[in-house]
Amino acid sequence: MAHVDAGKTSLTERLLHLAGVIAQVGSVDAGSTQTDTLELERRRGITIRSAVVSFVLDGVTVNLIDTPGHPDFIAEVERVLGVLDGAVLVVSAVEGVQAQTRVLMRTLRRLRIPTLIFVNKLDRGGADPDRVLAAIADTLTPAVIAMGASHDAGTKAARFEPYDDTDGADGTGFRAGLTDLLTGHDEDLLAAYVEDEAALSYQRLRGELGAQTRQALVHPVFFGSAVTGAGVDALVAGITELLPGREGDPDAPPAGTVFKVERGPAGEKVAYLRMFSGSLHAREQVGFNRGESAKITAIRVFDHGAAVQRTSVTAGRIAKVWGLSDVRIGDTIGVSGTTGDHHFAPPTLETVVVPIDAADKGRLHVALTQLAEQDPLINLRQDDVAQELYVSLYGEVQKEVIEATLALEYGIDVTFRETTPICVERPVGTGTAVEVLGKDGNPFLSTVGLRVEPAPVGAGVRVELDVKLELIPLYVFKSVEEFRQAVRNTVVDTLRQGLHGWQVTDCVVTLTDSGYVSPETTAGDVRKLVPLVLMSALGQAGTEVCEPVHRFRLEFPADTLGAVLPLLGRLRAVPGAPLVRGSSGVLEGDVPAAMVHELQQNLPAATRGEGVLESAFDHHEPVRGTVPIRPRTDLNPLNRKEYLLHVLRGV
Repeated sequence: MAHVDAGKTSLTERLLHLAGVIAQVGSVDAGSTQTDTLELERRRGITIRSAVVSFVLDGVTVNLIDTPGHPDFIAEVERVLGVLDGAVLVVSAVEGVQAQTRVLMRTLRRLRIPTLIFVNKLDRGGADPDRVLAAIADTLTPAVIAMGASHDAGTKAARFEPYDDTDGADGTGFRAGLTDLLTGHDEDLLAAYVEDEAALSYQRLRGELGAQTRQALVHPVFFGSAVTGAGVDALVAGITELLPGREGDPDAPPAGTVFKVERGPAGEKVAYLRMFSGSLHAREQVGFNRGESAKITAIRVFDHGAAVQRTSVTAGRIAKVWGLSDVRIGDTIGVSGTTGDHHFAPPTLETVVVPIDAADKGRLHVALTQLAEQDPLINLRQDDVAQELYVSLYGEVQKEVIEATLALEYGIDVTFRETTPICVERPVGTGTAVEVLGKDGNPFLSTVGLRVEPAPVGAGVRVELDVKLELIPLYVFKSVEEFRQAVRNTVVDTLRQGLHGWQVTDCVVTLTDSGYVSPETTAGDVRKLVPLVLMSALGQAGTEVCEPVHRFRLEFPADTLGAVLPLLGRLRAVPGAPLVRGSSGVLEGDVPAAMVHELQQNLPAATRGEGVLESAFDHHEPVRGTVPIRPRTDLNPLNRKEYLLHVLRGV
């Protein structure tokens, strides 16, 4: 993992070469790498989709996933986090710690994923390993230690010399630093050191380094160059010695997680699966965590740089599996292996995709549906009234890639409407509503009463039951929990569009009344009535529309502050006090997500091309001024007559 252009794919090439998989190291610039297989990746020289390769290093089988570095493709990183044993975070020795580097490291530490850090590009002009190491300790984590010394940085002769047990014998070098770092996380080790410093042998320290690295308590730092190969041998030793391996029990029940989905040449769905235990066989019927099942028709296991046809895949391996036509990213096969929790902020922008040829509307919907299933964080919405398709985005680069992908892979030329921010709605008060069976024009054989009230920011949507057991139609639902889940699913689906058309969040919805007629009442009566009651209660509570806001950090020449501040003010940014040191300055603050792209475009002119902007979604704030309205794409339960007309049409 890394910020874009730090050298992940080049490092992958070097590792493949060391493992004997390829005879010559490929070049990202020349489009000759093993893992950037898409034509678009080769054209642009960036990784867009995560790629898998498997090889053997020092007797250890390594399944490597090369992920994109551009923040617009963070969803590709998101999906692999749950299947990792460890990570290598690549940092440029020239650019140092960058915006995406911080985002990734925060997530890796929060999930306690064992991580090594590789400072790449040691041979490039401007490489400064000491400065970068200090920045890593200052901005990423202080729990780091350099595993060797860099020599001739910034030249083609740059090399990395790993420390050994003789270095720092005077107590001022590697061994002393290692002791300080490790004893800070282990009281027993600290006690042993205080009692008898000589008792802490280098072998014990090295063993403890491996143990604490595998617990994600400390992060060894290596230096080198993926292009020249300098320092990569030491990194390989670190991967095999310090990162944990999980082979899994091949005789245990099968358990695996799908972390990627793509389409084959014939349009068939192909699932990328990490097996944690047990095994799966071709022609075997397997179940998903959503209660579905399908028969595996083919298996290809990643081995020695290629995906090889196999009759089965066993614990510890990654495979491409055919036949699971309804599988989705995050699904677990057999026993649950990971959770489907999101680790990064969702997209904050959306746009309308318009086919240049109106006859392509149907094909465009199919194509975008397939792209959305490959990227769960890209939400696809269809406005049936205006016949328009909306996709959510992380940024303008992603929009360009979607446009190129549709042209290259589907033969569909498209344009986009203006990109707009994705807002949310939060209830501002409490509202109640009830529809009673057989009264006031309620056409459904059910009674539903709901209360909507605000919840703390970040709480999401919570659904509670506050009704007597005898009022729940348990002859329709197998249990109270199944009934609660059915109500919750309908509530969550309905709240995707609030009073102003935006998704409603941070609220508690409580079922306050229920009723039925046995045996006529069906689950459909409940599910169709809930949206009508919910939106009536929400209308009584009222909502506040909030827009996405990014936290930004801007580095600029100190003498351009007079041009930077008016630019930020015009774009509704709220900067803190500037920090000026010598000829450079730093500003941090908040800026609406809708203004980030314009800030990026205008910054070069304001800073003579020397400004460096980092930004990432931080929170939502109430919209000031005109409240934006999002066109509805549902059956509009806000309009009782229109909603009932749609819902009852098939009755």
